[in-house]
Amino acid sequence: MASMMQPQIILLKEGTDTSQGKAQLVSNINACTAVGDVVRTTLGPRGMDKLIHDDKGSVTISNDGATIMKLLDIVHPAAKILVDIAKSQDSEVGDGTTTVVLLAAEFLKEAKPFIEDGVHSQNLIRSYRTASTLAIEKVKALAVSIEGKSVEEKKGLLAKCAATTLSSKLIGGEKEFFATMVVDAVMAIGNDDRLNLIGIKKVPGGNMRDSFLVDGVAFKKTFSYAGFEQQPKKFDNPKILLLNIELELKSEKENAEIRLSDPSQYQSIVDAEWNIIYDKLDKCVDSGAKVVLSRLAIGDLATQYFADRDIFCAGRVAEEDLNRVAAAAGGTIQTSVNNIITEVLGTCEIFEEKQVGGERFNIFSGCPSGRTATIVLRGGADQFIEEAERSLHDAIMIVRRAVKNSTVVPGGGAIDMEISKYLRQHSRTIAGKSQLFINSYAKALEVIPRQLCDNAGFDATDVLNKLRQKHAMQSGEGANYGVDINTGGIADSFANFVWEPAVVKINAINAATEAACLILSVDETVKNPKSESAQGDAAGAMGRGRGGGRGRGMRRR
Repeated sequence: MASMMQPQIILLKEGTDTSQGKAQLVSNINACTAVGDVVRTTLGPRGMDKLIHDDKGSVTISNDGATIMKLLDIVHPAAKILVDIAKSQDSEVGDGTTTVVLLAAEFLKEAKPFIEDGVHSQNLIRSYRTASTLAIEKVKALAVSIEGKSVEEKKGLLAKCAATTLSSKLIGGEKEFFATMVVDAVMAIGNDDRLNLIGIKKVPGGNMRDSFLVDGVAFKKTFSYAGFEQQPKKFDNPKILLLNIELELKSEKENAEIRLSDPSQYQSIVDAEWNIIYDKLDKCVDSGAKVVLSRLAIGDLATQYFADRDIFCAGRVAEEDLNRVAAAAGGTIQTSVNNIITEVLGTCEIFEEKQVGGERFNIFSGCPSGRTATIVLRGGADQFIEEAERSLHDAIMIVRRAVKNSTVVPGGGAIDMEISKYLRQHSRTIAGKSQLFINSYAKALEVIPRQLCDNAGFDATDVLNKLRQKHAMQSGEGANYGVDINTGGIADSFANFVWEPAVVKINAINAATEAACLILSVDETVKNPKSESAQGDAAGAMGRGRGGGRGRGMRRR
């Protein structure tokens, strides 16, 4: 009786939403599965594209997992974890973003029946982590090194990796053309890690095949003043001066006050302003530079002055482009025109201004440092060029990874099937519930080849049965067999050059397993209501802090 009289204990604010236990876990799993279903159809060479229309009216067409996940305004707290792993995969390796989301969703889907049957989630997490470690070890064991080849051979092998990435993109029809371009661009920057040394410029119009690679720097013609057309537009081996100063006639600030006793003194002040700008221009000319670039404005006086002396100039050059010119031409950006020495000037074999579609481009080619490249993209619609840029970004990342970690694995679902077979065999050596959990992890890995078949319109059950039979061969010769997108059957992915860097698969398995374990470890969600009174107080305080309150000493009305 005494226990019935006990008052109810209220811990959380009134209106706080709490959900916990098995129902909460199942709800989180369902949310993540729904996110997986959104990007599911974008996987592989026959994947569909998504058209995303936001509240600002801009339209994005993409089948890049990371781009779609960023643009989907996901509010479910557990499902946001999948957005984060897609972003991390994109920044770490560049490709495999759809794969990582799909794997995480599938791991959770396989775990759901066990959770509903009352299995403790920590048992599942333990088994999943074990399976992940085994899977990564197997990937490393199956990976083939492309090290020790000649430059030409290595270029060919890297182009195969780039082509595999591009095959699932919108520009997949021209994958050989773009793959070669990407490999040349990555080789141009050498061992430098900075991705911004490869510039991608977009010019609407023309054909995809009108795209070209500049072995150097190219950027759009900047805003120019009168006199610009009189400047020469082509130089051989010019000296290049890079500045971060304005070459304009600057008037004094509005609040400057100069008191004159004699009106004739006014002319000396005006002359001083002109002398300052002419002094700067003379120093630029005396340096011997034939091309002057500045991040800030180069005014009409300076433009005409340089034109009279057969010097090309461009002001308001984007900082990124100026840095790339400095890296390629071997120059240093100057913040003053005093004491310009030869060492700070850059050079290139050919500088020219060239018409590309409706735009004019300044192109620096044959640079001595050669640590930069620019891809000029052409295409019909703006959305198409945007997607082509995203596709090339993925391919560039993949080639960079392949150069650094020179091991590749067969694509087309081959590596997934081989790991799945290996984990199934391993699970049979374990006594206990863990056998079931590792088996379900192995089954989840089959989602990649299954989805490749579904997206291409093939019979997934039939193809998967063929793959299982091939991978089960004791001789191990079926280990490289994956889905053949062209025929609807199976084929040796390695022989068909469907390759991807091992680091992509390792990162995807790692990230997907971590995300699945994180979601399985959450058993309660607490959502605090926003207290209206607290909001009101905060608003009042903010108003007073910004001068909303009365000033001291003011009389009340």
